[in-house]
Amino acid sequence: MSEFRTVAKAGDIPEGQGRCFALDGTMVGVFLDQGRYFAINDFCPHMGASLSEGYVENGAVMCPWHAWRFSLCDGTWLDNSKSSIRTPCYEVRVEGDQIQVRMPAPIPAPAKPDNGSTPDSPANTKAGTSADASMGSEPVGDEHGTAEPDDAR
Repeated sequence: MSEFRTVAKAGDIPEGQGRCFALDGTMVGVFLDQGRYFAINDFCPHMGASLSEGYVENGAVMCPWHAWRFSLCDGTWLDNSKSSIRTPCYEVRVEGDQIQVRMPAPIPAPAKPDNGSTPDSPANTKAGTSADASMGSEPVGDEHGTAEPDDAR
């Protein structure tokens, strides 16, 4: 089950900026834009730059390396409306003065094969690729993955 984790206190992230936090092995960028907090995967899907170091404006963050823009609401790449490129988003809430992010529940490790072979042994592979190929992750959170500070409500 996923649960909210405190990453910072309200006021720690200045308006129009982001900060990066490590949560369950994932680098998460938390942003404050127009009085609302947003959380997305901090790595730009293009070349891996830290999005929390980017320029924030009008619900978007611009990658500091190559100026790709991503929606803070849903993670979509804003520079090409026909693209399916996006970065995962996470639900954010403010409880008291605590900014909290909900991370997805960890995916359980695959069951150990009972035939004595390992997941990558010839008995468990197809055409040289592992039968337990990685799966894409879906954004987690509410429809917008946002939260407003208590005083903004």
